[in-house]
Amino acid sequence: MPSGTETPLGPDTPTGMEVHDYLKQHERKGILRFLTCGSVDDGKSTLIGRLLHDSELIYEDQLDAIRRDSKTTGTQRGGVDLALLVDGLQAEREQGITIDVAYRYFSTAKRKFIIADTPGHEQYTRNMATGASRSDVAVILIDARNGVLPQTRRHSFIARLLGIRHLIAAVNKMDEVDYAERVFDEIRNDFLDFASRLAVDELQFIPISALHGDNVVHPSDNMPWYRGATLMHLLETIQVAVDKDAERFRLPVQFVNRPDAAFRGYSGTIIGGTIRPGDPVAVLPSGRSSTVARIVTMDGDLDEAVAPMAVSLTLADELDVSRGDVIAAPRELPHTAERFDADLVWMSEDDLVLGRTYIVKQGTRRVTGRVQAVRFRVDVDTLGHEPASTLRLNEIGRGEVVLTEPVVFESYGTNRSLGSLILVDRITNATVGAGMVLPPGGAVHGAAWDEAPHGDLHAAVSRVESGEREARLGQRPVTVLLTGLAKSGKTAVAHAVERKLFDAGHLATVLDGQSFRLGMSRDLGFTSRERSENVRRAAETARLMNDAGLICLTAFVAPEEAVRERAREAIGGDRFLEVYLTAPLEVLKERDEYGLYDAAEEGEANVPGVNADFEEPESPDLVLATDSLTVDACADEVVALLRRKHHIP
Repeated sequence: MPSGTETPLGPDTPTGMEVHDYLKQHERKGILRFLTCGSVDDGKSTLIGRLLHDSELIYEDQLDAIRRDSKTTGTQRGGVDLALLVDGLQAEREQGITIDVAYRYFSTAKRKFIIADTPGHEQYTRNMATGASRSDVAVILIDARNGVLPQTRRHSFIARLLGIRHLIAAVNKMDEVDYAERVFDEIRNDFLDFASRLAVDELQFIPISALHGDNVVHPSDNMPWYRGATLMHLLETIQVAVDKDAERFRLPVQFVNRPDAAFRGYSGTIIGGTIRPGDPVAVLPSGRSSTVARIVTMDGDLDEAVAPMAVSLTLADELDVSRGDVIAAPRELPHTAERFDADLVWMSEDDLVLGRTYIVKQGTRRVTGRVQAVRFRVDVDTLGHEPASTLRLNEIGRGEVVLTEPVVFESYGTNRSLGSLILVDRITNATVGAGMVLPPGGAVHGAAWDEAPHGDLHAAVSRVESGEREARLGQRPVTVLLTGLAKSGKTAVAHAVERKLFDAGHLATVLDGQSFRLGMSRDLGFTSRERSENVRRAAETARLMNDAGLICLTAFVAPEEAVRERAREAIGGDRFLEVYLTAPLEVLKERDEYGLYDAAEEGEANVPGVNADFEEPESPDLVLATDSLTVDACADEVVALLRRKHHIP
């Protein structure tokens, strides 16, 4: 155990290793941000204290202080109350609860961690949302004595709403129920029934006792019936996908740096992508273009900068750039609008008032705006959608936000920094709501994307976990959307990929647009709304196939970017790849044995690329020029993509 004066290198430091070498090794470790959440008194703070204690990451003087404080403010009847390590507020210690979000940092031999310990009380739900907004994994504590409570469901739903797709359900206080496997199984089945509607990528269950350390860092001798990993092992090995927007350059301007008349720099933190001097950029919302002249920092100019570095950019041209503008790569621009839909978490004791003017903070911009309409409120017990005209404290719903001027944004699922907002009361200056922006077009193309199911419906829960399927099939499920104009070769390439995967021992299936319209979508035509609904049905089908462990190859024109993004969100970003097949229009017409393009030119058919719009994908995972590549070569490229993304060995 390190003393109060030692350098906290931790137990993973090899004997005799030079500090410099250790620090170099330390820098190469990845960081996992996770939060603990759940209902009140489920043991969140005690769990974090136990993680640090059993990993030998608490200083001796800290432990001595906790022993002393345990005698006066602890809850363990003379024992050491490890919750005091993170319950730092006086009010927290007096009541034995967590009020504010407490952050703790620690490191093991495999990873660095940032923990957000969030409060369980319903009145502090806003604090839990704050902790979840920057986390990759949620550890949801469930008291074995009480089972799944409404606040457990609320926190789980908020975690998923805020983009967390990896959940660990830790059934705590197993010592209070005599470590009974029956109790664990009942809670597991109850939570599975609820979580099946959350569309998470990974859900793990662990029976633990944070008080005694069972299955936290070390395996438990008290629960021989549990053969899974400890919590620490899961945290060290869980794989979190990189944000989809990581390769798109984005820099929200925080301030214009003018130390003298000779220098004008635009300062901010890069929230995505890479930038170099000479790179072309666009400034939004004006849309003006320029190139990067210099990348300036306190330590001198850089040849390259990446997220999340704080830099000042100078541009080759004199442009009007202000705080709140966004400098972005010109071919991958975010959206600009003054009206959009957002999922809202209401944080004020005063109800949301439709039409009332609030201050809206989004990115680095501060504007005024209002919630024009509430489309629905979410019942956190059933996840059903209820009609609503307002939102009350801790309620969650979807609203239409209207601003007084355009802002630059992405959907929250694409970029958390540009996809989040907060609403502030103009009189009290208190934060009253938080929002997660939805992609444009979600409500435009018909209500089916957002429409709640009829009745009190519940999805059946599989007793086979995703990890078991992956181990059995030797593959990670994914949906590959092959998009492009008619006759670009989407279906032919999809079937060629299916053949190659099958020959290699993998299981894949094909959904192509024409076959889909012969059955599932035989009632649909070819209007923009009906095309959107066709893609929605395909996305839901593909998601079910992914849940079964299959690789799903989908071949659809899907002409609108917003609809393709909704499909990505429905399936899950970690399970979605986009492949754009392209060829000159003349080549496509030559391949058209059915006269589809001729009919479009004569006004007898509605065909994207001729008499209807086709929006090229903004950032596909792969582009295939089918006028120069054979079908077999295209299939090889798709298989190689699956390997690079680790969906097949």
